[in-house]
Amino acid sequence: MQESCDVRVRFLSPPEELRRYFTSFYHAEIVPPEGGLTTDLLHPEWANLRFFSFAGDPPVAEGRDGTRVTGTRFSATGPSSQAVRFITGPIKIWGIGLLPLGWAKFVRGDAADLANAVADGNLHPAFTDFRPLTETLFAPDASVESDAERIAELFLARMGDSLPDEDRIVAIHEALVDPEIDSVSALVERTGGTPRTVERICRRAFGFAPKLLLRRQRFMRSLAQFMLDPSMRWSGAMDGHYYDQAQFVRDFRQFMGMTPRAYAALDKPVLSAVMRERARIAGAAAQTLDGPEGGAVAG
Repeated sequence: MQESCDVRVRFLSPPEELRRYFTSFYHAEIVPPEGGLTTDLLHPEWANLRFFSFAGDPPVAEGRDGTRVTGTRFSATGPSSQAVRFITGPIKIWGIGLLPLGWAKFVRGDAADLANAVADGNLHPAFTDFRPLTETLFAPDASVESDAERIAELFLARMGDSLPDEDRIVAIHEALVDPEIDSVSALVERTGGTPRTVERICRRAFGFAPKLLLRRQRFMRSLAQFMLDPSMRWSGAMDGHYYDQAQFVRDFRQFMGMTPRAYAALDKPVLSAVMRERARIAGAAAQTLDGPEGGAVAG
């Protein structure tokens, strides 16, 4: 069992004109027990840009496909349907959670091409526009607020022209976070497009086909319930759209790479603290549960 580590996290709202593109900006400090490392799993989520400040060993991110990213101060992940393992020593992190509309607006290429990708943001061409933040964040005289302003300034300077399919992306996102939408046909009907159009937009901005996106939403509603109350049995946390526990276990294996029982037995030194704070301050424990208006950061 890992010893507990000190985790401090702040979630900040982007400026109003950027809010519909991001889940939030967040600043975290992780301090494992002296001289040690801590390990945890990132849940399936929308795309994230993470910038690091560390004095010791660099953080490590490992995808399920064996991809391993380390030795960088800028790590990027595409939209994911699989857990990502990370290992870190003492570190400060700036995170930028991209909503699907934010991906379509600011990132080069289709989200599907980087689905489940773990990348060095300083090397991958899709993330070229964000590399200046590696030079400007974490200055000795910077505050959390001034760094958040630097992040906002970079994206405000890249707002550019209107985005094709913007209304459709928002409509699909609204349907995905509605627990009553539990089938692709219902999603298509709600958004008013054709199945082919919805599929195309999902690949461009969301990273996955509509069926997998709906399954991921159902799973994350269940996992978030459990993370906020680990004393709850899985049967109590399971979303109502699961037919039975066997179906839930199959989804758990696909999304997390292990059984619910195995995951419950793991230490979660970082994610437990982050999700509790996120639920308190932003309304939803997981960024996949944010609507297209972004995370409603309360303070």
